[in-house]
Amino acid sequence: QVQLVESGGGLVQAGGSLRLSCTASGRTFSYYGMGWFRQAPGKERERVASIGWSSGITKYADFVKGRFTISRDNSVNTMFLQMNSLKPEDTAVYYCAGHCYGDLARPTCDYWGQGTQVTVSS
Repeated sequence: QVQLVESGGGLVQAGGSLRLSCTASGRTFSYYGMGWFRQAPGKERERVASIGWSSGITKYADFVKGRFTISRDNSVNTMFLQMNSLKPEDTAVYYCAGHCYGDLARPTCDYWGQGTQVTVSS
C-alpha cells in the first residue's frame, strides 16, 4: 500500500521557520517528481514547489520564491520543504504529493499525503 506521511507542521510566529518532511513507503518514488501543495480555508489547493526525480530541477510558486526550499533524499524516500520568513498568509494545510509527472510547474501527481497544518501568527 502506497503511503505518504507529512510531518513538521505547527504554530510559528511571523518571520519564523519550519521544516516539513514527507516520507514515502510502499513503492519507490525515486524516478518521479514530487511536490508540496497547500490549501487555506475557503481557498483552492495551490502548488507551492515541485522537484524533479534527481533534485536538479525545482519549480517554485512566485509567492514562496526566496523563502522556501524544496529538496529530497531518494535514499530514504523523503522530501523536505524548508520554510523561512513565514508570513500569516502562509497559514494552510500543506500536502505532499508523489509520483508526479508532466510539467513541474503544473504536475500531475498520483499519490497524496494526509496533510499537516502550518499556522503562522502575526
